[in-house]
Amino acid sequence: MIFSVRKSTVMMMKTKLSVFMAGNMEEEKCDFRIEGNRWESSCAIYAGQSDNIIAQMHRQHSVTSILLGKDTFCVTVYPNVDHAFVVALVVILQQINEDRHAS
Repeated sequence: MIFSVRKSTVMMMKTKLSVFMAGNMEEEKCDFRIEGNRWESSCAIYAGQSDNIIAQMHRQHSVTSILLGKDTFCVTVYPNVDHAFVVALVVILQQINEDRHAS
């Protein structure tokens, strides 16, 4: 296991997830946290409990995306942050939101 993700809170339009790296066995404090806004299709990924953002994602609205129904997302990854890790977290968040919407 590389990391695990646990739901902190899930409100109507907001999702908060806690991310624990493999070495964090106690899981008392998260290594990263994700705060997503389902309505805006956006999220920010923070380092631990700090306000330091390491990555952000938002849906890019355009005429093409609206007419063709194709979603385009803009992801900003800050320096010295693993891009694959960020993509994995965004995919997990999107899946949780889709599962919640389906039920």
